[in-house]
Amino acid sequence: MKFRVRSVRKAYALPGNRTRKGPGKKPRSGEHKSETIAALRDCSLEVPEGGFTAVVGRSGCGKTTLLRVIAGLERPDSGEVEFPGGLPRTGFMFQDPRLLPWLTVEQNLALAFPPAKDAAARQGMRGDISRALALTGIADRAASYPRQLSGGMAQRAALARCLCRKPSVLLLDEPLGSLDAFTRARLRAELDRLWRELGLTVILVTHDIEEAVYLGSRVALMENGTMVSETPVPLDRPRDYRSGEFQELCARIENSLVRPPAGDVLRNR
Repeated sequence: MKFRVRSVRKAYALPGNRTRKGPGKKPRSGEHKSETIAALRDCSLEVPEGGFTAVVGRSGCGKTTLLRVIAGLERPDSGEVEFPGGLPRTGFMFQDPRLLPWLTVEQNLALAFPPAKDAAARQGMRGDISRALALTGIADRAASYPRQLSGGMAQRAALARCLCRKPSVLLLDEPLGSLDAFTRARLRAELDRLWRELGLTVILVTHDIEEAVYLGSRVALMENGTMVSETPVPLDRPRDYRSGEFQELCARIENSLVRPPAGDVLRNR
């Protein structure tokens, strides 16, 4: 699924504002003028079909907001996300697994489906759940509860939940950031395998340049709410962190980081 983010802006009101809200309402005498913080500033991104786009940037540069706008969880203040072929079926993997602790792994995955109306629908749902569990290597943990899972297993379960509905677009919001180095390396390899096996269009946001270069077919650098550069990654897969080409590309991307300009807070007049 090819799509395009076109000149998107998104700002949030700062807490403590006392401005009256509603169409045509103006601040009364003594009220503060509305202050907002800009998360996205004329942000544009071309996303090729079947590509693995890694968006890298500092914490707070707008990466998560960009994913939420693409997923339809946030409405942009201006600009748009264009899907030429119609809205795709999308999976969203968050920074934490977000598994309900009173349900088993299999029951958590079942929440990705609408209520089954008949036996045929239930059978199809069970088949899709089994397939997703097998793809992510946790078929033997279907009856486990979240408290019985390691951090890596919980993230695999969250990924399996995304895959249950057979998405064409997969959005990954720093899903490996809280894991230890060994588990993170294993799951990076699993994400690489699944992307190639399933032919998904993937956007990963991360602040880890090595992770972006290992997984991405290209790396988009984000600063202060907008894209500032894109770098193709012409390395063979699976990639070797220790190779000179890999380290050179990481260094080039790191050196292209720019200092965010001052003035993140905007005062609406």
